[in-house]
Amino acid sequence: MSFYSIDKPIKFDGPKSKKALAYKYYNPSQKVLGKTMRDHLRFAVCYWHTLCWPGSDPFGGETFLREWHHMADPMAAARMKAELMFETLRLLDVDYFTFHDLDIAPEGKNLQEFNANVTEIAGYIKKLMKKHDKKLLWGTANMFSNRRFMAGAATNPDPDMFAYSAAQVKHALDTTHHLKGENYVMWGGREGYETLINTRIGQELHQAGRFLSMVVDYKHKIGFKGPILIEPKPKEPSTHQYDYDVATVWSMIKSYGLEKDVKMNVEQNHAILAGHTFEHEIALASAYGIFGSLDLNRGGYQVGWDTDQFAMNVPELTIMMLEVIRAGGFTTGGMNFDAKIRRQSIDPDDLLHGHVASMDACARGLLNAATIIETGTLDKAIDKRYAKWKLPYNAAMLKKGASLEKIAARVHKDKIEPQPKSGRQEYLEGLLNEV
Repeated sequence: MSFYSIDKPIKFDGPKSKKALAYKYYNPSQKVLGKTMRDHLRFAVCYWHTLCWPGSDPFGGETFLREWHHMADPMAAARMKAELMFETLRLLDVDYFTFHDLDIAPEGKNLQEFNANVTEIAGYIKKLMKKHDKKLLWGTANMFSNRRFMAGAATNPDPDMFAYSAAQVKHALDTTHHLKGENYVMWGGREGYETLINTRIGQELHQAGRFLSMVVDYKHKIGFKGPILIEPKPKEPSTHQYDYDVATVWSMIKSYGLEKDVKMNVEQNHAILAGHTFEHEIALASAYGIFGSLDLNRGGYQVGWDTDQFAMNVPELTIMMLEVIRAGGFTTGGMNFDAKIRRQSIDPDDLLHGHVASMDACARGLLNAATIIETGTLDKAIDKRYAKWKLPYNAAMLKKGASLEKIAARVHKDKIEPQPKSGRQEYLEGLLNEV
């Protein structure tokens, strides 16, 4: 296809390169901390922002005017999008892609027709995957675009909507399994409420928990090996989301005993909207043992909405990569570019430029994080701050059998009077700036 201006895949050309479409820092085969950059970063291109978004916003219509958005035959348009996805992956030298069911196939007149369309296009995609040697990082179901989902999917007050959603998720998970996807993502948005005057929170939370439990049960039944990923969404778009942040989702999956099968798909933009940092959500997911994958983008700090810009801030990505490495890195997960070019970026090549620049920024973040780990200065400072917890009588306070009485007795006996110690934040921030 001749959508882009180039035909040859983009290559690593080094930091001094003057080529507009070349990797300056992302060298897929370069070893960093014992693994190649390709294996550390596991990049994925998303269907929806790359091929489905027409460039519209709440105050203006489409700006991209892509051919497939206006074809009379929606299945022909779906096949064209599939061809373009794999052309994009080939040119970027990216191994993975991601999709919602509605991204890859038209909805049709009813669920049966939708499922048939998805199955047909999935078969076409499978052939392209084999031809181009590409893989599916994860699939998911779009249960937010159609007006039927205006009150939610799994948390909808109407049990018919709960049942419909179950049927749609079943088919989306079947499709993901058929394409050998490495993960499956929940939810799709709108799992929340707008006002308490028409809502029973307890009822809806129970629906969410039972729905997720059934998805996990079905995953095991069909032999799907990957984890179910939940992507916390604080403001997308209900006023009060049930999947607000990592801590909120953790409380639900823990209460239903799903923590072995459900992991987190953390997004930078959503972390900001929840009042957190990207690294906070990654570190918290890691602390709970539920770190899974990332949706990589950045948000507009002046806009209280999901702007999904390409991640370009190297200092932010350095700290992010530091937490990913500390979490043990990716297993089935990866870095999915849930990012879209700006609506004024109307040239096809702008899609390539966005991915290339962000991949380079991530590579720089990885290299910086590796330097921080290899020098050990930051870790030594943290170890020193917590060193006293290694002393036997302090470690014993966290073990079973410890009591307030015993601890209090030791405080009085040893006349313990703690004195504040500096957290040295500015010194440590300075160290980060030295890499």
